[in-house]
Amino acid sequence: MATVLMCRRFPRLSRVTAFSTTAKRKAQRGSSKSKEEKHSKPGAANAGTESGATIQLLKPQDYRVLYNPSAYAKGRAGSPQRGDRDGSQALSDTFTSPGTTQAPQTSPPASSQALPPVRNALPKPKSSTLLEQTILAVQYKEEAEKEKWEVHNSKEDPRMFQKGRPEYRSLSCDSAEPAQTLPAEEGDSILQSIAGCEGSPGILTDYFHKLSRLPAERRAALAADPRFSALCLRAVRALRLFSTPDLIQVLKACVPLAVPASHPLLDACEAEFCRRAWDMGLEQLLLVADCWRCLERSVPSYLGILFSYANLHWKDLTLPQFVQLLYIIGEGRRSPADLAQKVESTILKHLDAFTLEELGAICLGLFKSLSGISDHVMRRIADRVSLQMEDMSTYALVNVLKMLRYTRMDHVPLMRELGKVIPARIPTTNIQGIMHITLTYSSLHFFDEDVLAAVAASLPSKVSYCRSKDAAKFLWSFGCLDYEPPNEEEFYSSLIKQLHKKLHEFRKFPEHLLTALLGLAFVKHFPEELIDFALREDFVQKTRDSKYELKKDLLTLAKSVEIECPTYQGSRLPPQLCQEFTEMVLSFAEQEIYVRPEIMEATSLLESMLGGPEYVKTHMILPHTRSSDLEVRLARDGHPIPFNFKDPVAAKKLKDMGVSLTDDLISQLVKGRARSQSPVEVGNEAGIPRQERGDAAGTPCLGRALPTGAKSQAEPKAGLWQPGEVRLALQVSNRNHFCYGSKRLLGLHCLKRRQLRLLGYVVVEIPFWEWFPLLKRTRSEKLSYLHYKVFCPALLPRA
Repeated sequence: MATVLMCRRFPRLSRVTAFSTTAKRKAQRGSSKSKEEKHSKPGAANAGTESGATIQLLKPQDYRVLYNPSAYAKGRAGSPQRGDRDGSQALSDTFTSPGTTQAPQTSPPASSQALPPVRNALPKPKSSTLLEQTILAVQYKEEAEKEKWEVHNSKEDPRMFQKGRPEYRSLSCDSAEPAQTLPAEEGDSILQSIAGCEGSPGILTDYFHKLSRLPAERRAALAADPRFSALCLRAVRALRLFSTPDLIQVLKACVPLAVPASHPLLDACEAEFCRRAWDMGLEQLLLVADCWRCLERSVPSYLGILFSYANLHWKDLTLPQFVQLLYIIGEGRRSPADLAQKVESTILKHLDAFTLEELGAICLGLFKSLSGISDHVMRRIADRVSLQMEDMSTYALVNVLKMLRYTRMDHVPLMRELGKVIPARIPTTNIQGIMHITLTYSSLHFFDEDVLAAVAASLPSKVSYCRSKDAAKFLWSFGCLDYEPPNEEEFYSSLIKQLHKKLHEFRKFPEHLLTALLGLAFVKHFPEELIDFALREDFVQKTRDSKYELKKDLLTLAKSVEIECPTYQGSRLPPQLCQEFTEMVLSFAEQEIYVRPEIMEATSLLESMLGGPEYVKTHMILPHTRSSDLEVRLARDGHPIPFNFKDPVAAKKLKDMGVSLTDDLISQLVKGRARSQSPVEVGNEAGIPRQERGDAAGTPCLGRALPTGAKSQAEPKAGLWQPGEVRLALQVSNRNHFCYGSKRLLGLHCLKRRQLRLLGYVVVEIPFWEWFPLLKRTRSEKLSYLHYKVFCPALLPRA
């Protein structure tokens, strides 16, 4: 079937699949796609309508756009991320999320066909002066608004839980506008009388209280008024004479007065409260802690005393005090280790008595403080929420999802109910809330098309509010779940444009740019300028200085560009770094991947069936995709070819040896029985690859026209195809390669299969839902299954 090719306009965006018209794409795909459809349909382009910009398509080698209508955590349902790198988790071998989750099943966690040769070489990209100018042009404006968007910009009050019980009035500081304001003239009268006042604690406390009730514009002018500075100085000098209730009133008054966090008055107040803490009650301690939060002042010493006090008086905590304490723990980003067990038991004790908003506040406190929580407690919370989700505010619900993601909890009833409730709320949810919802799906590897479509429809109009982190997590999540939304072009073009605007943020948070680019790579989008920026020497150095492990992500991006974008002419990862990162992946594979029972069993049986270890090799053909392959080579007539020569001596002995698969042998193996399932399920599965070296120095050689693998110098014509040779890449998968409870591949493993085919391999799936049950069956049944997979007559014609 012919495919309509269209070149849309967007600044230097590479899309490795052909562009089809929107109408044709919708007709081909329909609203709900099966896995088979997803892996065989042509991808739709992502293009904006930027005036004056020219799109540049990078076409991977030997790509054919095939038509066959039919459909990955966070995600990434994975975070994962997989996580999240929120934890911002980098991709891991289990694909479970950064910053990064996840991180994912992180953390941190994308169809396959092969592309026709590029007819015309693309001109070498110009220098990225435009990018640098863009960074400088927007940096000052973005920095000015940064704080505005760094907070959870929600229409819902994050302290809404305090409205549910009157007890919170004595535990929290109400920073809202005072109910009764004083006239501005009275404020002037107070300031005039400061010079002549005797400075007693009672009078000073009354002055602070009255000034805090002035109109907002008058309070804002006090900071520059020398008379107010004189009042603060008098208070500092007399601080130890204040009673504890008066001192608390002064601190409470500082909140509406917007006293700067570094003000000397607050320095003195903090020292005095630390000195008095053990003589105060828990209610007073929590109230003071809430005042510090409202003043945005970090008080680690005070919080340490509060937590120690609470630990000693735990049995005296009321339900509101417990929730307020969890709230303070979260805002202080500190998790007292000695309280963990007591927190869990108290949650279970009051679980049915908590309001839904209080449950949201508890989850947020645990999430912000990185507090661990047992699966049992998290499941009980999720059980309660799943039954009453419609009555829960979106803000509280998002907080529960954060903790669900953090604990890697696969709570299916909650996720299914969420799929019913949340799509209608997406248009009125703030951008950070939408990001956390999306990241929860990717981190848990839970695919829900209705939710993802609602997110994609809502995002373009809100994309200007995205931080670099938000844009990265959206791209990661959609790529991790390998989902192309109906408005794919608008969705991706708007996010890529936002990445350009946020380039200056990536200098400080390099993990976010890699997260975004990997998410794009999963779904075959390769924006040249951003890739060039990410692979420059200075940016690579920033990734190495990051607190996150980003080497694997760099390797995945760099090698994917080599294989899928042969005309790319921008920056590349230096060969020595590629080798260093590859060796790191291979070392991990040898310790954690090749020794997995399902892989070892398959390797042993294949060696027995084919005639020895020289006929099969367990390794990573593509180390950057972090999963293993069982490589087998067949001649045109179907006979296996020996190639895995471990050393020169073995190579000499085995050069002319082989096992002829006679009819009798085949009959013994198959026992006249063949499985009905197709041996080649294109784009269905993945392990964690390991690449071999293509030369004596051990330099990885990916991205060439010919496939590569680890080869000994004793092997003739290492790395070259033999005449009529067919190379099979058998994929022994596990559940972490698929969306939860489905046969839908995650983005990383879609990317792997796509690239194996581009390099000339025939991908043969050994999916876990077939192989794992066979591990408990007889040897002859396992041999029969593997024989059918390797020697299926469909393989040679396909190759």
